[in-house]
Amino acid sequence: MSYAIISVGGKQYRVSAGERLLVDRLALEDGATFKPTVLLVGGDGEPQIAPAGDVVTAKVLTQAKGPKIRIGKYKQRTGYKRHTGFRASLTQIEIESIGGKGKPAEKAAKPKAEAPAKAETPAKAEATVPAGVPEGYADLTVAQVKEAASGWDGAGLRAALEYEQAHGKRKGAIAALEAAISEADS
Repeated sequence: MSYAIISVGGKQYRVSAGERLLVDRLALEDGATFKPTVLLVGGDGEPQIAPAGDVVTAKVLTQAKGPKIRIGKYKQRTGYKRHTGFRASLTQIEIESIGGKGKPAEKAAKPKAEAPAKAETPAKAEATVPAGVPEGYADLTVAQVKEAASGWDGAGLRAALEYEQAHGKRKGAIAALEAAISEADS
């Protein structure tokens, strides 16, 4: 690829390999290598917008200061004069390479490896629910508990209340279960 448009610090730059440019201050040390966001790659044929897998590699050369800007305010016949200045904090970077494929295979493999671990956690949650609690209680929201509590028997309500006080500690669910128990007792 002969050029790319990258985004660094909220600004866009058109770069080519070996090019040096000044960007807003980056929180990286001198000599650090980073990969900015690639917005467009072009030059060899049709330009590609947001190409998947194409990477631009940049290296931080130095941290620098921009030119001093002097600002003066003056109002005639009042004696009002104010002077201030400004110097931008900048980072000089060099584009090392454009193109080449990133590592999308590793990114795609990570979620697949994590999926079985997530599938095991609900089974553990179901194992901790004591006997007597209505089926699927651990997955109910507070609103669903309020609706369903009127149809449960007294033993199920008391078991659900004990479970909620020990594990969930949701105030709305505890209040709904206590109200259902008082209605069942009267």
